[in-house]
Amino acid sequence: MNISGMGDLAQGYSLRQRTVGIREEIERLTAELTSGQVSDVKSVLRGNLSFLTDVERRSAVLDSYSVATTEADTFTSAMQLALTNFSDVTEDLSGTLISAGSSSLGADVLDVASDARAAFSGLVGTLNGNVAGRSLFAGNATATRALVDPETILADLSAAIAGATTPADMVTQAQAWFADPLGFEASAYQGSADPLSDFQLSPEERLSLDVRATDPGLTSALANVAVAALAADPAFGLGIQEQSQLLSQAGQELLLGADAVTAGQALVGLAQGQIEKASVRNAATLTSLNLAKNAMLEADPYETATKLEEAQFQLQSLYSVTVRTSQLSLLNYL
Repeated sequence: MNISGMGDLAQGYSLRQRTVGIREEIERLTAELTSGQVSDVKSVLRGNLSFLTDVERRSAVLDSYSVATTEADTFTSAMQLALTNFSDVTEDLSGTLISAGSSSLGADVLDVASDARAAFSGLVGTLNGNVAGRSLFAGNATATRALVDPETILADLSAAIAGATTPADMVTQAQAWFADPLGFEASAYQGSADPLSDFQLSPEERLSLDVRATDPGLTSALANVAVAALAADPAFGLGIQEQSQLLSQAGQELLLGADAVTAGQALVGLAQGQIEKASVRNAATLTSLNLAKNAMLEADPYETATKLEEAQFQLQSLYSVTVRTSQLSLLNYL
C-alpha cells in the first residue's frame, strides 16, 4: 500500500479506512467459519437465486405441514383415547349387567341400574370431549358439543319406548330409537351431518376421518346402557325379575356389540398410522432440502481459515505501520 506523498490527515484517514475494511473482512470470515455457510450468497450462486428460492419455498411449505400433521396427530390421539375409554366402560359394565341378571335381590338391581345411569352420563361426556377447543365426535361442527346432556337423552328415550311392556320390547325399541335418524340423531345429536374436514398432511396427501357420535357402533352401545339405566324407572312398572332380565339382556347386547366399537378404534388407528408416515416423509424431504441448501451455500473451511489468517496478518501489519508512522518525527532526521 503506497501512502507516501500524503498529508498527515489523509494518511490517517487512509489507515483508518483500511483498518475498518480488514476488520469487516475478519468478521465475515469468522462468521462463515463458525456457521459453515458463505455470507455473500449472490456471489456464490453467480446471481442465479431461482433454485435457492425454490428450496426455501418448499422448506417453508413443509414446515407448515409439520404443524398440520402435529394438529392431526393431537386430534386423532384424543379421539383414540376417548374411544378406548368408551370401550373400557362398556366392557366393564356388560359383565356387571349380565351378573345382575342372575340376582334376585332388588337392592342389587337398583344399584346396577344406578351404575348404568352413571356410566351413560360418562359415555355421553366422553363423546362430548374436545381437544384444543375442537369437538371430537360432532363431525364438521367442531365448535359444538356432539350430544345434549344425558338426562335429556334418557327422558326422550323413556318417552319413545313408553309403550313397551316387556324387557325384550324395551331393548328392541331402545335400539330402534337410537338407530332412527328421526330419533336419537334428531333429538340428541347436535353435531353436523357432514364429516370432519380432511386433514392436509402434505401437498399431495389428505386424510379423511369420519367417526361421529351417530356411528352405529357407538349408538348401539349407548342404547344398551341407556335402557339398563331405565330398568328401575317406576314409569315402566317392571318387577324385580323383569328388571334383572332387562339388565341381563342389555349386558349381552352390549357384549355382542363390542366389536363395532373396536372397529371405530381400528379406523382411528389407521388414521394415526397414515399421519405418522406422512410426518416421516415430510421430515425426510425437509432434511434433503436443507442438505441441498447447505451444499449450495457451504463455505470451504480450509479456504475460509486461510483467508481469515491472511486478513489477521494484514491487520497486524497495518497496526505495525500505523505505530511506526505515528512515531515519525523531524528530530529523527536532524
